Amino acid sequence: MKYFLLQILISNTFLKFSGIVLTVCVILYLVFRLHKERRQRIGHEEKYKELEIKMQSMEVENFKHKLNPHLFKNTLNSIQSHAYQTYYALDKLSNVLDFILYESDSKYVSIKEEVDFALSLIEINRLKVSPLFDLRVKNKINLNHPLYNERLMAPLITIDMIENAFKHADLQSSDAFISIIFELDSDDFKLTVSNKISIKIPIKKDKSGFGKESFKKRLATTYQDNYKFDRFIEEDVYITHLKINILEHKTQMFTA
Repeated sequence: MKYFLLQILISNTFLKFSGIVLTVCVILYLVFRLHKERRQRIGHEEKYKELEIKMQSMEVENFKHKLNPHLFKNTLNSIQSHAYQTYYALDKLSNVLDFILYESDSKYVSIKEEVDFALSLIEINRLKVSPLFDLRVKNKINLNHPLYNERLMAPLITIDMIENAFKHADLQSSDAFISIIFELDSDDFKLTVSNKISIKIPIKKDKSGFGKESFKKRLATTYQDNYKFDRFIEEDVYITHLKINILEHKTQMFTA
């Protein structure tokens, strides 16, 4: 009888021990699976981020290749229509072309380089209008700002707003005007462009919406949450305003 009870006791102990071993094995297996799935998830996330960065880079390159010839064509049309000021215009055109040829392929240029380019572009467009036309250009850039010479600006980012003002402004009426203001204060670069709206109905062209869409995509791709772009109408004046938080953008660049 004692031998039989001893056998039962040994059997129960063995079953309990086997159950514990089985439980430990199941736990170890689950931990291994979770660890493996976590590594796979991290690997997928890293591959997704790499693909996203490549796609963004391809978009920016695509925008630049489409944008540069368009700008070049508009600039040449301005020069051609005012041959009597060829020397002055060609000097400004030379600055514009140097920037397009040597800097537009860079991912970033300095605020100084971008503003100098924009001012040359404005002087070329000035040839389109009468000498009496009210073209107001204010450069409120702080030349001593610590970020003024750092390469943090997407090249050609100021083109769209300036070109649209000359394209859609009322250039004939006595109270017509175009106002362009550059600012660099605190942490922000700002560009404000306003013009009196022409009463003439613009001629719609095929693919005329490319510029607006590409401009917005470039801003979103390059500056993500570090910019604000607004456009609105007050009475008969069309206003566009761009603000880029340069300091925050620089911080994120170094973090990345």
